[in-house]
Amino acid sequence: MKNISIGEAARKSGVKVPTIRYYEGIGLLREPSRSEGNQRSYEQSDLNRLTFIRHARELGFEVEAIRTLLSLQDNPLQSCASADAIAKARLIEVKQRIRSLMALKAELEMMVEGCGHGRVDQCRVIEVLADHAQCTHHGH
Repeated sequence: MKNISIGEAARKSGVKVPTIRYYEGIGLLREPSRSEGNQRSYEQSDLNRLTFIRHARELGFEVEAIRTLLSLQDNPLQSCASADAIAKARLIEVKQRIRSLMALKAELEMMVEGCGHGRVDQCRVIEVLADHAQCTHHGH
């Protein structure tokens, strides 16, 4: 499959047109060939790369990590230790974020449970938001 327009590439890969242009600009995606009318022309390998990038972004990988992962993908005979290290680092970040979100959840639950449904001047939600020292979980 050759001569895929940028709109078609966007539709097939799930990556928006401006984002495709951005990825080209920062070097994650090669500069495509151009038609006689100067329109971008992509190939299946470009779509595969866009899909890879989109999936990595959905998993929360930063651009530089994706750049490294793409480099590894482009040279498949090398060790995957770098890919493993990048994934492990992302996993640590996710676990930390989960802990933070769980603390936030607990604090919000306590605020809601402490609400007497009375007047605002007696509202636990307003009190805690106004004074962080009243929070029971400071890890959020």
